[in-house]
Amino acid sequence: MTERTGPSEHLEDFLPYQLSVASNAVSARIAEQYRSEFGLKMTEWRIMAVLGDGEPLTQRRLVGLTLLDKVAVNRACKVLEDRGLLSRAPNREDGRSHLLTLSETGKAIHARVMPLARAIESELFAEFSSEERAQLHALLKRIRARATGEPDA
Repeated sequence: MTERTGPSEHLEDFLPYQLSVASNAVSARIAEQYRSEFGLKMTEWRIMAVLGDGEPLTQRRLVGLTLLDKVAVNRACKVLEDRGLLSRAPNREDGRSHLLTLSETGKAIHARVMPLARAIESELFAEFSSEERAQLHALLKRIRARATGEPDA
């Protein structure tokens, strides 16, 4: 057996891999709920989740907040608009873009999915202390800031 002297080369020890796998696993658990009941894809739900905070946003801002590809955001917004879940209004500050919000139907679906997502979150973190949850949130925020070049919060 060879003794290791440097960092592990095993994928399980590679933090970006672990973050990605954990994120995908959590997203897949929540996705089961909104896909089966509402026919939403992951990208569509992420956009609805962000717009569910209530603030009208441009597609460009949605790309920045979700870190999704702009083409994927554009397609998902079109699907949501065609299904009557998203409303588009002129942007008075920038005539080249539109402001997007959830329609009343979109808000109703958001209001039904969020409790399901929160219940899954509670289940997943049931074994974590409040201090561990706070620490995880803070660490994830720092990782995201470093990865995106945002100032540390």
